[in-house]
Amino acid sequence: MHTALRDGACGFLLKRSGPALLVEGVRAAAAGDALISPSITTRLLRRFAPPRPRADDGRLTGRETEVAILVARGRTNAEIAAQLSVTPGTAKTHVANIQHKLGVRNRVEIAAWAWQTGRLNP
Repeated sequence: MHTALRDGACGFLLKRSGPALLVEGVRAAAAGDALISPSITTRLLRRFAPPRPRADDGRLTGRETEVAILVARGRTNAEIAAQLSVTPGTAKTHVANIQHKLGVRNRVEIAAWAWQTGRLNP
């Protein structure tokens, strides 16, 4: 998988990922972003970015931190919306705000941030 991503793959989904994640993967690819199956994200992050102690830098609100953790766990905008009792549009806005505040380009980088700052439990 590392070789495929290094050589330009725009994501990696497992066959068992399900239709919702497949749709998110296609949308991410069309937008020039990347999406990696949630079940392998933690293993990938462990290998390439060992966790650091939690640093509370105050860049994100409490709700944005919640959303970032859900993104890091591989949840789609629709799943985040359902879990937090908000609309999918609100979930999408939170993700966009998180990307802007953290200066990251995609959901994978949000997941890396959550892992590196100790907000994502292995």
